[in-house]
Amino acid sequence: MPRSIHNPILRGFNPDPSIVRVGGDYFIATSTFEWYPGVQIHHSRDLVHWQLVTRPLRRASQLDMRGNPDSCGIWAPCLTHCDGLFYLVYTDVKRYGRSSAAGTPGASLRDFHNYLVTGASIDGDWSDPIYLNSSGFDPSLFHDDDGRKYLVNMLWDHRPGQNRFGGIVLQEYSAAEQRLIGERQTIFAGTPMGFTEAAHLYKRGGWYHLLTAEGGTGWGHAVTMARSRALPGPYELHPDIHILTARHRPDAPLQRAGHADLVDTPTGETYMVYLCGRPLPNRGRCTLGRETAIQRMTWGDDGWLRTPNGDGMPVMDVPAPPGVEVQPPPAAPPREGFDAETLPIDFQWLRTPEADRVFSLRTRKGHLRLFGRESIGSLFTQSLVARRQQAHCFSASTLMEFEPDHFQQMAGLVCYYNSAKFHYLYVSRDATGKQLRVMSAMPDQVMADAFTPPIPIASGVPIELRVEVDYERLLFAWRPGSGPWHWLPQVFDASILSDEATAPGLPNFTGAFVGVACQDLAGTAKPADFDWFEYHEREYSHSVDR
Repeated sequence: MPRSIHNPILRGFNPDPSIVRVGGDYFIATSTFEWYPGVQIHHSRDLVHWQLVTRPLRRASQLDMRGNPDSCGIWAPCLTHCDGLFYLVYTDVKRYGRSSAAGTPGASLRDFHNYLVTGASIDGDWSDPIYLNSSGFDPSLFHDDDGRKYLVNMLWDHRPGQNRFGGIVLQEYSAAEQRLIGERQTIFAGTPMGFTEAAHLYKRGGWYHLLTAEGGTGWGHAVTMARSRALPGPYELHPDIHILTARHRPDAPLQRAGHADLVDTPTGETYMVYLCGRPLPNRGRCTLGRETAIQRMTWGDDGWLRTPNGDGMPVMDVPAPPGVEVQPPPAAPPREGFDAETLPIDFQWLRTPEADRVFSLRTRKGHLRLFGRESIGSLFTQSLVARRQQAHCFSASTLMEFEPDHFQQMAGLVCYYNSAKFHYLYVSRDATGKQLRVMSAMPDQVMADAFTPPIPIASGVPIELRVEVDYERLLFAWRPGSGPWHWLPQVFDASILSDEATAPGLPNFTGAFVGVACQDLAGTAKPADFDWFEYHEREYSHSVDR
């Protein structure tokens, strides 16, 4: 068994981790925001090897995000297990606004709805949601040892001049009545760092320990800890205040460390999972989004939790716990042939629970058929199926059959962050015939939308589309079915597919995806067929084969 764990353990867009152990099995739930189905859950038996096993919010009765803005939707799931059931609480964000700090101009009203679902098995069907509250986000369920259950979440304060992050509130949850009961209490106001969120409660040695995130989810992120002898408080701060952060260490390979959760191994070791980011070395942007890492922690003689050397720094390699020998799960083949009738688990789509209106794996055997729907910027029904970018250097390609009738029909290969940040190599048609070009949405440029000149291509011939990404460099190529590649001369900026590239005040909490898309702005649902999709991670390449 490997004696160390290499971070991050969940690469690519996998933020806001919540971890639970059931017997010898570990499960981590992470946020999915506007991507459907909702909530990713990975499984491990050794904390070293992790495999994506399910996304539980996959029915319309559980989740419908049509109209949710970018980077809204499913925030910060909390996964726990008690009395033979898995409990999953989460936020569905319907409105974000444009400001978060006290005293700043712009809309401060937001809509956060918190829900609970349960399941007897991690990969089975989960219940329909139980509504909890809408007072803030990052809900977490605590199961006390007397059998009572409590919900904590951050409190959103929209009033002018107030701290928007109004502290951590506690309220009892009645499993029998399936609702919150009693009065809401504020148990922790946070520290002067602000942005207090992501609360989790634990009980150990007669103390209630409260773990929170502070400093915002960017470069100033940190994990804060407090404790109390009584559940409602008062809570005293950890002597170090923040037990994990890279906020003062720009040299650290893992940045943005925060939003954490704790788990104990069967032999008594404590580990903390937390979100982090790996910036591009020469641009400082995190195209891989917020990822999940893990840290070995120790409880001191004073009853407080710290990193083993006490410096509170995230590290790339940590000791693995003793335990069973586990073989790594088999690696997925680079090429997906779309031979099954269900979408491969690495792929997701956007917002809508009506997947059959967006794509089909049954209409044409061995192909992914996308039905042309709304624009690539749509917040409602968009035909875009993609997988996470999980390495700074990768190659991706697909073979597409698509015969558009006019310029309002488009389909192709896309590198996508959100509706305002993407590079899209697409096929369309105008009065001169079938053509290929790139549409880019770039939030850090004066001209936000840019198009390359059209390239004439033949009708009635499948087209292979390809992208090569090396850190911030992105290149597109195409060929008509086979033969030599034709490289587009433009070098595109892949760093815009990051949280950090944005217009001021907008939420940016996801990560870069690569996949396929199809639009029919005339409303006739013109389809495009994709024979296969290939994604291959690799080392940096100074020059590709062109």
